[in-house]
Parts: sequence; C-alpha cells; structure tokens
Amino acid sequence: MALINPHINFNGNAEEAFTFYKSVFGGEFTKVVRFKDLAGAGFQVAEKEENKIMHIALPIGKGSFLMANDVPEIMGRTNENENRSKIVITAESKEEADKLFNGLSVGGEIEGPIGDSPWGSYFGCFRDKYGIEWMVDFDPKSNATV
Repeated sequence: MALINPHINFNGNAEEAFTFYKSVFGGEFTKVVRFKDLAGAGFQVAEKEENKIMHIALPIGKGSFLMANDVPEIMGRTNENENRSKIVITAESKEEADKLFNGLSVGGEIEGPIGDSPWGSYFGCFRDKYGIEWMVDFDPKSNATV
C-alpha cells in the first residue's frame, strides 16, 4: 500500500515550525539537511540562505513523515496562508485527538472546534501559527474490532 507524506514549503522558518511540531508529536527528526550541506561548484548557496532548511523530516505515527523545506528567496515567497490543502491527522483515540488539536493549534486560528461531528467522528480543524491548515479526526467506528 502506498503512503502519503505531506511536504510543506516555508519562507525561512521551517526549522522553527518543525521544532514546534516535534514538541507536539514527539520523536526525533530523521533527517535535517541545510542548503550549505549541498553547496559546491555546481550548486552555489548565498550566505544568507546557507543555514536554511533544504529538507527536514519528522516521523508521525507508523510509517508516515511530515516533511518540509525553506524556499530560497531567489524562487520567490511561498504564500503560506494559501496552501489550498490541509494535513489530515487520523488519531487513534479521542485523547490523542485532543492532545494534537490543542497542541498544534496554539497561537493559530481555530476554524472548527474539536468535538462530535454530524457524520459521527470526533473532528476539528484549524490553521496553525505558521499558516498551515490541519484537520484532526478520530472515528470510534474505525477502531472497533470485528
């Protein structure tokens, strides 16, 4: 089965955002590559960009990763508030859903408070303080044993 791993572009604050995400999800970064790590004759890196993140990955759950990079200034700015996509987290329990929702939404904007939804799951959505949109869902029926 294929896995889907979200990848987010940032304007120079990927490390800050991922340190925050790590504080909520836990775990350790599996990879942190800075632009200076790739610098060479064929790939020039401006001094002001050398410590920015070229690639960062944080394991989330079983077999999934949240990944990101900083967009170099020469490529223009990423409109972080217009990603037109959301990261969906499927929690294993109501308690985990609350923990993730309450942790990730700190300093952000709640779009739909977490609670029982009309379709039967425990659901909430928000835009975090970095402009990234998240949806947290726990469906008690999907975790029931047959």
